Amino acid sequence: MHPSEKTDRATLTDGFGRQIDYLRISVTDRCDLRCRYCMSEKMTFLPRNEILTLEEIALIADRFIARGVRKIRLSGGEPLVRRDFGDLARRIGRHIGQGLDELTLTTNGTHLAEHAAMLADAGIRRINVSLDTLDPEMFSFITRRGDINKVFAGLRAARDSGLAVKINMVALKGVNDHAFLDMLRWCDTEGHDLTLIETMPLGDVGEDRTESYLPLSHALQHIRQEFDVAPLPDRTGGPARYFAVEGLQTRLGLITPMSDNFCAGCNRMRLTCQGRIYMCLGHEKHVDLRAAFRDGGVTAVDALLDQALATKPLRHDFQIEEGASAATIRHMSVTGG
Repeated sequence: MHPSEKTDRATLTDGFGRQIDYLRISVTDRCDLRCRYCMSEKMTFLPRNEILTLEEIALIADRFIARGVRKIRLSGGEPLVRRDFGDLARRIGRHIGQGLDELTLTTNGTHLAEHAAMLADAGIRRINVSLDTLDPEMFSFITRRGDINKVFAGLRAARDSGLAVKINMVALKGVNDHAFLDMLRWCDTEGHDLTLIETMPLGDVGEDRTESYLPLSHALQHIRQEFDVAPLPDRTGGPARYFAVEGLQTRLGLITPMSDNFCAGCNRMRLTCQGRIYMCLGHEKHVDLRAAFRDGGVTAVDALLDQALATKPLRHDFQIEEGASAATIRHMSVTGG
């Protein structure tokens, strides 16, 4: 029997023995920004009738929790642009301490000021905020339209609401590669952790990613010119490796899908806003939970989860080199960060 045929119905365990206890849910593919490494400038978003309802997302999440998922991250697109998002957060958040250890959120921060208190009320204690620069003009360039002051206002609201913040900064050669130390110091002053991320070849963004790709070994070398950096055993359920920076309270994380593959310890599944389960960010193979759920309810969901587990690959096949095509047709915003 091929290892991919061996699954455990009681829990979510794939054919390579990896236990899946972390679900990332994209609640919408829509976003108010158009970040250059994530989207094309002129995006065509999915019709609303192809998107899971919030009730469907909540019911499917219930089933994942029953099958052993201990952590859920809500993402997009930009999750906070979806109407009535708070209802979904509260619905899933009620499971915290009763099967679910943690509910978290990834956001671009532009709508955080108006929603931070709601997130805390729903049981969310930690959020990731995507912020690739502190410079207003560079922020507008990277996002193709954003106002950084909205993000700063959102971060203040998050702090006032008691939310712990981790800043996600995508490393872009020739764009923000001079600013890692400035961001690290700013995060320390503001009380945020910082995670640096290598750009990934997902979807056609209208630009050549080979020009902006930067291995994080270069970023770490740059930081070590001023600070001693030591690895930490800390893990938060995702792929980041964490480091202590001498003299700073900020914890530094590195996510290196290109230069230092971390697939051997993958514990994640992704539910898209269309109701598709992707077992790997870098592969197109998926199962369609939306159709199954609408036809057969949660019983049909269980059967498809077992099917998905049997097809989870050992690793992704990302490549960033001249002439290489994107690993997937879909954009990151469809799958969720």
